[in-house]
Parts: sequence; structure tokens; C-alpha cells
Amino acid sequence: MSTVSVNTYTHSVTYLADNMLKSVKDIIVQSGLDPAAFVGDWEFYKTGMRTWLQSGHLEKVILEVFDPTNDALVFRWDIEVSYAWNGAGDGSFWTDTDQLRFAIRKAGIPPNRARYRFLVIRKPGSVNVAGWVSCSFRSTAGMVRQSLGTTVEHSGLGASTSYLRRA
Repeated sequence: MSTVSVNTYTHSVTYLADNMLKSVKDIIVQSGLDPAAFVGDWEFYKTGMRTWLQSGHLEKVILEVFDPTNDALVFRWDIEVSYAWNGAGDGSFWTDTDQLRFAIRKAGIPPNRARYRFLVIRKPGSVNVAGWVSCSFRSTAGMVRQSLGTTVEHSGLGASTSYLRRA
């Protein structure tokens, strides 16, 4: 019985990591930004996310879209993890791409010169994954949060998306 539960949880972790990354890629592409750097590091990002999802240490992934001329944040997209997985039920899974697409249009298109970077927040005690380093976040002062609610779900292991924009 525990083998089935472990395999099911591992499947949930894989589904969530893949679809959180796909959501970030969709934000990048639909915002008119170049996805090459993000897609080029896909396996690196997936390894870290799967490791920390499996252990329950991944709290949030963040996409900062910023203006390199002044280093100011233009938008910030947060995808926060919910660990309500119970292994029960029919194993339903879904990703709300329509809601995400609508929110991207509503947020607006960043200036042509905008750049982005992908970050994660982990709970204390998480294992180190090769290549991941600590960093600081750009200021969100003067920004307001718009919540989309849950956008990825697999048997209670899910992710909620929000974005921050200038007030």
C-alpha cells in the first residue's frame, strides 16, 4: 500500500513541477519576452523544483519581469505551492491555462527592453541542489497583488498564481 502512495505522490510532484514550469513559460511567451534562456535551463529548474516539492520544502516560484535600465520591477508573477495532497480520490489533475492567459493579457505587456529571472522560495532545512544560489528579490513597493487562485492541481498538491503590478 505505501508503494502505491509513494508512486502516486511522485507522479503528483512531477505533474505539478512540469505544469508550474509550463505556466512560467506561457507567461514569458505571452508577455512577448524571449523564452530561450528559460527553456534552455528547463531541466535545471525541474530538478530543483521536483527535489523540493518531493520533500515539501518548495514554497513558491517567482518570475520577476524587470527593466534593466533602472533594475525596477515591472511585473512579478508568484506561483505558490499548497501541500494538501492526500492520495485519495480519483487522482484528478488539471491546469487552468485559460485563466492564466486572461491574466497575462490583463497584466499588460512589458516594455521591449524588459528582462526576467526565475527564483524560488524554499522552507528552512531544504537540501541544496547543485547550481542554485541565494539571491535577493527586487522591491515590490508600490505594487498591488492580483490573485488568480489555484491554477494547477493534482490530488490536493497544487499551486496558486498571482501577479504584482504597479498601483
